[in-house]
Amino acid sequence: MTITRKLLLFATSLILLCGFQTAKAQVMKAADLEKYAKQRYGDKWLDAAANLASQLQLDKNESLTYQQVIEAQGKTKQQLYVALNYWATATFKDKQAITLNDKEAGCIIISSTIDGVADHTGTLNRYVVSITPVIKIDIKDGRVRVTYTVQNYDILKAEDAGWLGGIFDNSDNRQSHQNVYSDGKRMKGDKTDRRLYDQQWEIARHYPFVEKDAQKRTCAKALVMTHAYSNAIIDKVEEAIKNGIVGNEDDEW
Repeated sequence: MTITRKLLLFATSLILLCGFQTAKAQVMKAADLEKYAKQRYGDKWLDAAANLASQLQLDKNESLTYQQVIEAQGKTKQQLYVALNYWATATFKDKQAITLNDKEAGCIIISSTIDGVADHTGTLNRYVVSITPVIKIDIKDGRVRVTYTVQNYDILKAEDAGWLGGIFDNSDNRQSHQNVYSDGKRMKGDKTDRRLYDQQWEIARHYPFVEKDAQKRTCAKALVMTHAYSNAIIDKVEEAIKNGIVGNEDDEW
């Protein structure tokens, strides 16, 4: 095999490996999260949201908050901090995602957006929902507490892009018109700043916490996906505590 061919194969392998590692470094993409949510709660979003609402309580700030204590017997605060700091930095690639990383206090706070957890085309408008959970990890000797909080849905609203608009708008420009969101700052798929949004909807003011809601179908799916993501986060933290990132991180090396 020639040197050139060896270099080409090495470069290709490196690209594939980097791509694989990048995919693994994400907690869960929206498409994978939807599969995960459907497996757990079914694909009837209104029913699933109603069932979840009977089990959920909003906190004093009217946010959706989940908290779980994970036991880690025999592991020191320092060991747990190292493992979870490694997990957080490997998982959340956005440099601004980790908003607090305090070794002495034993606290890591993460705020990272997951885009497009729900996408609903209504009669007049289309809504794409993203969420930005705040994930707080408190660390002690032998214990970790995970707190996951979401107060609002971040909404990209495409005006006049509902199914009714599709019936009456027969112009050649219809497709591009439907992909323009109402603040005029970006097109659908524009990655310049994923945190831009048109509106924020308070979870407490929408279905299933409010029965009569004009955005009922949108918010039903958004709630189920938000709940499912909390489960995924807590599962990943627990896995990092027990087995590390790659599963072979111990003191025997």
